[in-house]
Formats: sequence, structure tokens, C-alpha cells
Amino acid sequence: MTVQLDEAATLRQAMVAALRKEGLITSERVAAAMNAVPRHAFAPDEPLEKVYRTDTTLVPKLDADGRQTSVVSASHIQAAELEQAGVWPGMSVLEIGSGGYNAALIAEVVGESGSVTTVDIDPDIVERARTGLARAGYGQVNVVLADAEHGVPENAPYDRIIVTVGAWDIPPAWLDQLTPGGRIVVPLRFSAVTRMIAFDRYVDVPELRASSYRLGSFVPMQGDGAAHESLIAITPDVGLRVDQNSALIFDVSALRKALNASPVESWSGTPFDMPDELELFLLTSGAELPMLHASHEAVDQEVVNRTVRNGTPALVRGGTIAYRIKRENPETESGYETGVVAHGPEAEQVGSELLAMIRTWAGSYYRRNAATITYHPGTADPASPAGWHTTKRHGVLAVAWS
Repeated sequence: MTVQLDEAATLRQAMVAALRKEGLITSERVAAAMNAVPRHAFAPDEPLEKVYRTDTTLVPKLDADGRQTSVVSASHIQAAELEQAGVWPGMSVLEIGSGGYNAALIAEVVGESGSVTTVDIDPDIVERARTGLARAGYGQVNVVLADAEHGVPENAPYDRIIVTVGAWDIPPAWLDQLTPGGRIVVPLRFSAVTRMIAFDRYVDVPELRASSYRLGSFVPMQGDGAAHESLIAITPDVGLRVDQNSALIFDVSALRKALNASPVESWSGTPFDMPDELELFLLTSGAELPMLHASHEAVDQEVVNRTVRNGTPALVRGGTIAYRIKRENPETESGYETGVVAHGPEAEQVGSELLAMIRTWAGSYYRRNAATITYHPGTADPASPAGWHTTKRHGVLAVAWS
């Protein structure tokens, strides 16, 4: 047992060192918490080396269709979200979506003078979280079985709300339970992508304002807050994913024919770098774009470029589709160049349109956190926020580029 504990401590220190090197841990508070909490206590059946990798999720639970409904998130995601949250000793924190380990990290940061409540809709996950927290020595964490759409009012108000599931909207209960001047960090789903956004609440303004945002992947929220996107299949291995409130209509047969035609490539002369920032710009700087997805088989058969495998924004005009690609180019800052490939009868025109958008981003917004993201609760006029906006169940999300 002593040997295993020594090994766990060594692996934990290496994990923290790696997260520091990657710039995901930037504060001593988060570093100390991640060095203190025994991550393996929440995944006792997993090998220690796997538990302390920075990019590995643990103990997934699957539904009847084989989809993940719960995981212990990879430590790089948890570190980044904790840093975004800016948790301090003495704070009261609500975690939406439980697993145990992240709640223990928060408890370590807030200390004895603070409090942590973690809520989940799944009885199995709640029990697993309670067991893991007790095993690790964090029995003071309040573990609640409930639909997180409604928060946990009995322990409110909260200085921070940290959401660890993919949420399509920000329900009123969360805001009702957040202190004035509080912060909510939420993996918000819009335009068929997720961004971890840290929204700050100000006493004198009605909207929430993002202090930071970053890429992140989470299992979707269940219960009353669940949302369902659409995947329109062009072929059995290639499809277009759109938001649940999308009004886009596609000529599937024409697009299927286009994918069988020879592609037209064009190149921007700009670096391929920060693809998540470029992706956000393409999705929120004009007309709605779907996300193009493809299977390994479609990539291997060269039906689409390999950059499609993880999803990429696509510009669709009738029977023509264009999306961004990359190639090596030592003359660019990143060593890669961004380009466009287009299929269909108007390939050159549609490809040029997408290429112009890419050049605009590279010329004006080629940096981190270039977007201004706000959330307007309630029944605000969807035309009132500046820039791109989308109306959700409980408010309006707006993204501006300036």
C-alpha cells in the first residue's frame, strides 16, 4: 500500500507539472489542490498511470445506445475550468454535474471556511461521488440528487457556479442562486460546438459578460435542461450538424453528388493556428454555418479532408460545400497555412467567400479571446445585442467581433 501511495504522489506531481507547462494551471491555489487530492480515489479500478494522465477521462457511464452520460473529466479540462472560475478560500460553490473528484478539488481550494455543493441527476453517479469523496477524506461536500436545471436552492447563494456538463442554456435558477458579482463557468453549447465560458455578473448591468472562453468537450446535460441537435446525413459517413433551433435546409442529394466531384483547393497565405478561435469566428461572424463531420472511413477513402474528422464549419450554398483545410508552409508563423476545399458546381465562388472570411479573421482577430461574448437573460429582444446572436430558451447569447 505504501508503495502505491508513493507512486500515486509521484504521478500526481508529474501531472501538475505537465499542466503547469501547458499553461492550464496558472495559480498556486489550483496547483496545491491538484497535488493534494488523490484522483485515484475516484477511479479505484483504473491503473494509476491512466488516472494521472492529463488527457484521459475516467469511469464512463454509457446509456443504452452506447453514448457517455457521465465521466470523470480529463484533468486538463478540470484545471482549466477551475482557473477560469477563480475560486478563493471561503467561497460557497455549486458544481453542476457530479463525479466527486472535481468537487474535492473545489473543497480543497475553498477550505474549511467555504462550502461545496455538487448535484447530479443520476443516482448511480451521486452514490459514486459520495463514496469517492468519503474515501478521499472530503465528506464535508454536500452531494445532492436532483435535476441540476433547478440548481440547489437550499444551499444558495453561491459565489461560483461551475458547470461540468454540456449545457445548451443558462437556466434562471442558476442566476437566481448566484451572488451579485458572482461568476458562472459553463460549457455552453451553441452552433453545434461547445465553449467553456466564464460569465461574470455585474450589479449594474443586466447581461452576463464573459471574462474568458476556451475549447472544451463535455457529456450533454440531462433532464429538463437537455437539448437535441440534428445531424443531417449527406452520406452514411458524412453529415452536417446544426443547433436545435436552426432553420437551415440542405439539398442533400445535390451535396452528395458534390462530394463525388473533384474538389477545388485555394490557399489563404495566412497561418493555420488557433483553429478553435478561427472556428468560433466562422460560426459567429455572419450567416449560420453548419458543422461538417465525417467518419474515419470517409477520411481514409478521401471523400473529405482529414481536418473534417473532428468537425469543422462548412459554408453551404445549394449544391456546393466548402470548408477549411491546412498544409505545411514553412513561410508562415505556425509552419502551416490555412486553405479551403470546395465541392460542387459553384466551388470557386463559394470557396472564395469562405477564404475571404478566413483572411478577415487572420488580419483582424488572430489572437486569443478576440470575441466579446455576452448572455442576456430573460425575454430580451433578440435583435438588441450587438453582433451575432442566437435566441435560447431563457435568454439570448451574443458574440461580437471588434
